[in-house]
Amino acid sequence: MTAIRNISQNAIPLSLMLHADPEEMSIERYLPGAKCFGAFVENSLVGVCVTNLNKAGVWEIFNLVVSPDKQKQGVGTKLLEYVIKCFTESGDKQLELGTGTFGYQLLFYQRFGFRVTSIWANFFIDNYSEPIYEQGVQLKDMLRLSLKLSCQN
Repeated sequence: MTAIRNISQNAIPLSLMLHADPEEMSIERYLPGAKCFGAFVENSLVGVCVTNLNKAGVWEIFNLVVSPDKQKQGVGTKLLEYVIKCFTESGDKQLELGTGTFGYQLLFYQRFGFRVTSIWANFFIDNYSEPIYEQGVQLKDMLRLSLKLSCQN
């Protein structure tokens, strides 16, 4: 069974976050002050979601990752469902994120209702010291996605 709860940024192993964002300096930029969520299986941290406030009522997901050995088991789904519920219940307006222009991550977020709002050309080329490949293809552009939250309050 997967348990999701808020966690401290200090509780997240860098090795886990590097699976979703391979640039340590990038992680160091968005981790301070972040609101973090952890997914636990048998009391072991197997997934995290790192968010930060962009502007009033708008939070950005900077890193959502599940340990490779726990992927495709519903952990990421439960984690994102929890995060969406948390921000919806707190009265926030929107979640945003950036991802590659193809791959399972894009489909994952679209299943939750995230929509493409813009494209940042050459983002992965300009902001990462090494090329990033997905399914043998180099990532170049970032898709910006957003999800409007419907508050029940």
